Amino acid sequence: MKQKLQEQFISLYGKSNGEVEVYFSPGRVNLIGEHIDYNGGYVFPCALDMGTYLAVRRRSDSVVNFATLNFDLKTQIDLKESIVNTEADGWSNYPKGIIKAFLNRQVAVSGMDILFFGNIPNGSGLSSSASLEVVTAFALNDLFSAGISLLDLVKISQTTEREFIGVNCGIMDQFAVAFGQENAAILLDCNTLEYRYAPLLLQGFKIVICNTHKQRGLGDSKYNERRSQCEKALSCLNTQLDLGSLCELSAAEFEANKALIVDPIAFQRATHAVYENARVQDAVTALEKNDILTFGQLMNQSHDSLRDLYEVSCYELDVMVEEARKIEGTVGARMTGAGFGGCTVNIVRDEAIDTFKENVARNYKQRTDLDADIYIANVGDGVKKL
Repeated sequence: MKQKLQEQFISLYGKSNGEVEVYFSPGRVNLIGEHIDYNGGYVFPCALDMGTYLAVRRRSDSVVNFATLNFDLKTQIDLKESIVNTEADGWSNYPKGIIKAFLNRQVAVSGMDILFFGNIPNGSGLSSSASLEVVTAFALNDLFSAGISLLDLVKISQTTEREFIGVNCGIMDQFAVAFGQENAAILLDCNTLEYRYAPLLLQGFKIVICNTHKQRGLGDSKYNERRSQCEKALSCLNTQLDLGSLCELSAAEFEANKALIVDPIAFQRATHAVYENARVQDAVTALEKNDILTFGQLMNQSHDSLRDLYEVSCYELDVMVEEARKIEGTVGARMTGAGFGGCTVNIVRDEAIDTFKENVARNYKQRTDLDADIYIANVGDGVKKL
């Protein structure tokens, strides 16, 4: 891939004396713990072996060129001018925002030619945006010897998505694509950013991702609305309590204080957050005991809560989950990511994989008139230079 990308780079930008460096940042799938990263909860993502490649060569001027093998759109900025988010620049607003953040930190960024290639399905909910942000931040840090820690690169990427792109995201996606480890998932406390790796040794089982091909725009979806509903629930609880986030409450503490949440919608959202947080911890315990069946049951409960209490699923996701659960070898099936489209994540017995792919794809097509993409997820490393 490195050599192929370097060749494509030279055919686009021409030859020069400078070295063409190549970097890679993965996508991620969250196994359990959805919509609680911004509620101070635990999440359990892993990095994938698909992701975003970045080829870059420094220039002698202040111009930065952006191109990708995925779309026709090419854009250009001049570092001497102010960098702003413009709708016409589409996907390149993500790397533009990262460059702006580096300049704000007084990093001496100079001109560059950049070529991206991504093999994460766009709009799939597998964190193509976080992957794009983190690979750009990692490359700039290396190219311009900025000496910024990996955790700070994660924070720069999150801040860019919040302030430059305008999506009020949590930190899970950027953290997972930066800190991922082959054959492990990350148990991350989104309140403290303490984390540990849990081995993903699913002997006899595979992680299967199903892409609904129902497009979802995160920025214009209900994502920010859900956040404000959770903040409302927290405000209600804090008339009597002193909480920094919803997930500081155990299920028992929540039950004892839930009457404080007078708004019925905010109450539903908070119920999901608190119980989902408990499910993550139970799921990791089950996995460490090699109890895959319990892990799968908790995944199922997670989806049902996201559908009924948090209301971030959609017809296509629900159909995909229903069809997956009909297969005898499926032990767990749930939506993953922000919702309203995107992907489901499933734990399936090895011997049932072929039946799963065939039946789920066929029945999903019959019920939605959409073609599903179904693939085995291989768990990969975090961001790196190739």
